[in-house]
Formats: sequence, C-alpha cells, structure tokens
Amino acid sequence: MTFMEEIRYAIEEGKPRAVEKTLQEAIKVGTEPRSILDDAMLPAMRKVGHHYRDEDGDVARILAAARAMKKGMDYLEPYLEGEYFGNLGKVILGTAGGDLHDVGKNLVGIMFRSVGFDVIDLGVDVSTRRFINAVKEHPEVDIVCVSSLLTTSMPEMRHIVHSLNELHNRKDFKVMVGGGPITKEFAIQIGADGYTENAVDAAEIARSFMDI
Repeated sequence: MTFMEEIRYAIEEGKPRAVEKTLQEAIKVGTEPRSILDDAMLPAMRKVGHHYRDEDGDVARILAAARAMKKGMDYLEPYLEGEYFGNLGKVILGTAGGDLHDVGKNLVGIMFRSVGFDVIDLGVDVSTRRFINAVKEHPEVDIVCVSSLLTTSMPEMRHIVHSLNELHNRKDFKVMVGGGPITKEFAIQIGADGYTENAVDAAEIARSFMDI
C-alpha cells in the first residue's frame, strides 16, 4: 500500500499509533501535509461517517476513527500552521442545556477542525446564557453549533436559537443544529440556518457557509 492508502486504512480502522507512524514516514519522504489531509485523512473520515449514517454502524467504530483522526491532526498541525488550521473561520460549539451527551458534539468538533475551522468547544449542558456570552466574547464568530441527543433538551435548543436570533450581530454568523431527535423541519421552525444528520455533513455545510 502507498502511504496515503495506509493512512486512510489506519483511520478507518481506528488505529491512532499506525496513523502517527505512517504520517512520520510520509512527511520524511517529502509528502505534502496538505495533500495528506485532503487526499487521505478527510476521505477516510468521510467514509466512516457515511458508513455510520447509511449502515447504522456502531458508535465504537466511529469513535475509534475519530481518535485516529485527531492523532493525525495533532501531528500534522505544526506543518500546516498559518496555512490551514483555524484559517477558515471560527465556530462555537456546545450541547444544549439539560443534555450531557458529547459523542456527536466531539465528532463535529473534530471534523470542523480537520477542514480548517478554529473551534471553541463549550462542552455539554450549555445554557442559553453561556452561548450568548460566548458570542459576545467572540464577535468574530462565523458559526454557532448547538447539538442535542435528548428530546427533553429540545426546548432549551429552541430557546438558545431564539436568543441567538435576537442578537444585534446575528446577520454576521450562521446557526447550525443537529443531534438524534432533531429534524430539518424542527431546525427551520426554530430559526436555525443549517441542520445535518452527522458530523461529516456538518463540516461540509459549514464550509459551504464560508463560500468554499
């Protein structure tokens, strides 16, 4: 297998050490870091994400792939600093108040970082006030993402989006929502700009918001 194939395979199979080892070898022989990210790592993560979405794959597999992806990103970042990471835009991310689930949120964060966003992760059980304060602290934010895995936290998501929509600088950023019980119809109803079913699609829609 080529280095690119080995990296893709290691991410798909959730093998962080293999990813790092192969990256070291690929960089040593002069492989372009940007090419590694765009042509090996991102396609691998997309493949895992689409499998999870289409085949109802198990959470353990996509989490293992995400860990491998993060390991690779951590290794590549110094080679891409100032060229790629964080240059696409700024994202504020959090799970709605009343919900302690972080798997989906973490995957979205990984995918956002991998395509070039600077991500501010507020964590889980994030209140409306914390989201609003974060936007005020970071007026340059481009996208605010709110996730929820519980139907019981959907009212809080609605409140968060409503409060974000009341901000004077609302036209300067997009609001995205997602999670198990969230539907496109609900997203439209509460006034969000975007909705996705999975982390891979979330990153792609976020890129489209930035006119990429």
